[in-house]
Amino acid sequence: MKQELIAELFQRFEEACYLYEEDECWSARDLQEILGYTEWRNFLKVVEKAKSACENSGVPSIDHFVDVNKMVELGSGSMREIDDIALTRYACYLIAQNGDSSKNEIAFAQTYFAVQTRRQEIIEQRLLDIGRVSARDKLSKSEKKLSGIIYERGVDDRGFAIIRSRGDSALFGGYSTQEMKKKLAVPDSRPLADFLPTLTIKAKDFATELTSHNVIEKDLNGENSISNEHVENNQAVRHMLIERGVKPESLPPAEDVRKVERKLNADEKRLLKDVKKKK
Repeated sequence: MKQELIAELFQRFEEACYLYEEDECWSARDLQEILGYTEWRNFLKVVEKAKSACENSGVPSIDHFVDVNKMVELGSGSMREIDDIALTRYACYLIAQNGDSSKNEIAFAQTYFAVQTRRQEIIEQRLLDIGRVSARDKLSKSEKKLSGIIYERGVDDRGFAIIRSRGDSALFGGYSTQEMKKKLAVPDSRPLADFLPTLTIKAKDFATELTSHNVIEKDLNGENSISNEHVENNQAVRHMLIERGVKPESLPPAEDVRKVERKLNADEKRLLKDVKKKK
């Protein structure tokens, strides 16, 4: 395929993209033209095959193929409403996969939407990774804040470790911190939170923030009263999760958050390097 045609098709696909109810979509009518189908009825046959492929993959086609109407201008200058379909990126990919790959337009579309879909997956995963790293950093700050508050109320580092451990036991349904580390295969030298999924990290953070707040509001002093408060807060958070069908102790371990952080930093440095090269 010639470079000029690739550039032309890329531009046409990019320009055809629009937002439908805040989702990135392509008009089936526009796609019909770009892919070189002269008749709408013939293009609909390909669309139906794509819908079937979508359903067969276990994904409801209605989530990716939405019937809409489109206004077109007639030769007389008047406007007429015609049937159209709003297509997600995945829908476009399936249409391309069910088209005639001997056509340059179809061959290009197969690659274009495959790459775009993969790009979206990469972006989504990066955002999830950023969210988890941020949640872990927030928990560290919350625990440091609580440690400072209770230190002024007669609790030393050893007492804080006991309070935190009792909180873990309450959150994880009786499993101690060490038992959870063994259950999730966490190295002895590493904090349990570094290997917890984002939801559990945020649960621990919420319980810790509640304890910090209530220690001050209730003017609690000493290890026992503060420890009991922390246990109650973790039990309350656990109860909320259980009501939503989530058992914190049953969630699988996540990738080492420090490894994820290093990967994000490396990606950022690589992106900055690429930007500088283009200048």
